[in-house]
Amino acid sequence: MSVIDSALVQIKQLHPYSPGKPIEELERELGISNAIKLASNENPLGCSPKARSVLEQASEHIELYPDANAYYLKQRLGEKLGVDENQITIGNGSNDVLDLIARSFLDASAEAVMSQYAFMVYGMVTQACGASAKIAPACARDSESPYGHDLEAMAGLISDKTRVIFIANPNNPTGTWLRADALEAFIENVPDHIAVVVDEAYFEYVDLDQYPDTMQWLERFPNLIVTRTFSKIFGLAGLRVGYSVSSPELCDLFNRVRQPFNGNSLGLAAARAALDDDVFVEQSRLSNASGLQSMQQWFDARGIEYIPSAGNFLTVCFGDSSMQIYQQLLERGIIVRPVGNYGMADFLRISVGTEPQLQQLYQVLRELL
Repeated sequence: MSVIDSALVQIKQLHPYSPGKPIEELERELGISNAIKLASNENPLGCSPKARSVLEQASEHIELYPDANAYYLKQRLGEKLGVDENQITIGNGSNDVLDLIARSFLDASAEAVMSQYAFMVYGMVTQACGASAKIAPACARDSESPYGHDLEAMAGLISDKTRVIFIANPNNPTGTWLRADALEAFIENVPDHIAVVVDEAYFEYVDLDQYPDTMQWLERFPNLIVTRTFSKIFGLAGLRVGYSVSSPELCDLFNRVRQPFNGNSLGLAAARAALDDDVFVEQSRLSNASGLQSMQQWFDARGIEYIPSAGNFLTVCFGDSSMQIYQQLLERGIIVRPVGNYGMADFLRISVGTEPQLQQLYQVLRELL
């Protein structure tokens, strides 16, 4: 028997996460320059200037291990969010925190509940633990929240084996979101021994009535875990910093399974500085709102279906032509994201870019369509 043959069955069945195509790879393959990437929901304005300004100083002692407890970042996060530092778990991106949560609660005897088109990492971390993923059908295509989380269907899957429920708000790749009243009522009816994870990676982009700040519910729901990231609006995707906020008791559990030094020195310093850059965050939010409106109007004018989004991307239906259009966009130096791996082969997910990037996208799509 080879070492591969002896690997755990659930590991061999895992499908690795497929990231958006890097700009450098596309330019190298096609021999082009000035390609644009609208595939990974990154901040097109770059990163916080305050974050960038601390990187040189933070790099002066990279021969030393980083602060394993992320003391100063957790201190600043606690002040900003109004929570205690012992409620915060830092991860190598929020994906790392999702993995910590799964490893804290799931094993071969357990189940995790998630929505049909939810962020695929939920299924990956569940399967990696040997647990079973119970997937609730999403809301109908013609519903108020097309392809979004159907909380009633998710509640129907809760059993005596359920240990974790994953909820993305807003959800990637659909952009759909849940109202405060509906989400609050759902969590109230979840048994206390089941962890409810609300993934708010796009939280800072949302400016909608009835969108909840679930961080305010932590005292009422000791089984609630909220995850957020510095990869999106703060523009620090390359430095990999995410976090969760939960009860101190849950936080203690996660720190028992957390790898030592899972936050690097540059990322910790940049994240702390970025938290104080309210000007950059507001500029990013306004730029995104303008760009998202522009995209919706452009597709509306042409009768092209898309899923209404509360994030920094729009998932657009191109039907049977989606992969052809994806490839043709690549050949013209524009990277978007196919979502066939989510079971949405008719759609392409397009990140909100700067106005010049969006105009370049529109010009190429005019030619293709």
